[in-house]
Amino acid sequence: MNYSFLAFCALFCSLVSASSALADPRSDAMAVLAKLRQEGIANRLPDEMRSLDAALATAEMYYQLNDQKNAERYYQLAIQKGAVIQQRLLATTSAPETVDIPQDGPANSVPPAKAQTSPPLPTQTIQKPVSSAAIPVTPAQQQTSVQPEAEEPPPFSSTRLVGTAGIYTVAKGDTLRLVAAKLGVSRTQLAAMNGLSHKDALKAGQLLRYNNQRIIPPHRTRDGIVINIPDRMLYLFQQGSMAFSTAVALGTPTKTDQFVWETPVGKFKIVNKAKDPTWTVPPSIQEEMRLEGKEVITSIPPGKDNPLGKYAMKTSLPGILIHSTTKPWSIYTYASHGCIRVYPERMEELFKLVKPNTAGEIIYKPVKLAVTEDGRVLLEAHVDIYKKTKGLAAEAQALIRAQKLDSRVDWEKVKRVISRKAGVAEEITRNVPETQQTVDASRSQSPS
Repeated sequence: MNYSFLAFCALFCSLVSASSALADPRSDAMAVLAKLRQEGIANRLPDEMRSLDAALATAEMYYQLNDQKNAERYYQLAIQKGAVIQQRLLATTSAPETVDIPQDGPANSVPPAKAQTSPPLPTQTIQKPVSSAAIPVTPAQQQTSVQPEAEEPPPFSSTRLVGTAGIYTVAKGDTLRLVAAKLGVSRTQLAAMNGLSHKDALKAGQLLRYNNQRIIPPHRTRDGIVINIPDRMLYLFQQGSMAFSTAVALGTPTKTDQFVWETPVGKFKIVNKAKDPTWTVPPSIQEEMRLEGKEVITSIPPGKDNPLGKYAMKTSLPGILIHSTTKPWSIYTYASHGCIRVYPERMEELFKLVKPNTAGEIIYKPVKLAVTEDGRVLLEAHVDIYKKTKGLAAEAQALIRAQKLDSRVDWEKVKRVISRKAGVAEEITRNVPETQQTVDASRSQSPS
């Protein structure tokens, strides 16, 4: 081991001291992450580093929402996780982790449900599996053979998933925040995956690794829109198959005595569609303007100052629109007054696909489970942003037991997925010991 105890103490004493002296734990947390990345620790302790990334992603989310209390809490948590990672590196050996199996025993496994025959997610031509050597990009982006420093695992293959693990080629004018919005990923996780600081400028032609592979949420919609709030994703189904999906921005969880801006759950229909819409400011937002001492605006005509952008679709839910935005960097955050914001180019595509009277539903599923066609069990966890559940662990356990997958999952992996809340599909299949595989194989070859 190249790390001495004295070096460890010196590093983290300086970090803790800086954290105490400075009023910005955000910078301290980023410094911890940068230091660990420079040491190459991501390759040695990938699970722990993903946990650190998840804590930073949550902190960044609260930071963007101006929730200083929760942001500082998670930045401090990230600093503590960094210290734990360094401590683990000091140990020359480590005891195996104990798997927490539920006490009421495993249930019989069942075959996965019938595969959904949905086409792949139609996304930007920037998406390509990480293992590819040549990466096709849009005409504005020249092809390059430069590869990232390290390879990511190949994406899972299943019709129950959308998105991929791939590489994005930076275009002129891109920022880290804008790229994250385009891809529907956390800016902090995108930076961490590529060894960047949130302050780093991007260069045209630069390659960024990303992972936005998700589980399609459970639904009964054959033709219509499904929006999952914790997922920050909109899915469009046509004739039983998924025809389109995109990241969205949703209502802020920040509440006041007068206002709640959370996006509501419930069924709806598309009442009408408008190109170059006029925004009629809802009375609640007018009241917010008045209380904040701003000029009260009742409507905004089409144009660059209209927050609805070029396209809007009115839903039957009071005050809720699905619309483009003049703030594309806000996509994949909780930043609206309840409306569903869509990245401008993606909204133009969606506008063409959706007809008036199209049905829709807004759901709240922070934990999703899927079994792939080859029998792999996948779990995905998001922050319970509106705090509507009794806990992500309970949600995960209920899903696993409902499908009778108790005996097929590694409960320690389940814990890690829930802890990270990375928002991407992760495998939780239990690894069968080689001795058990041999027994099973011999049984299958024995005469009945």
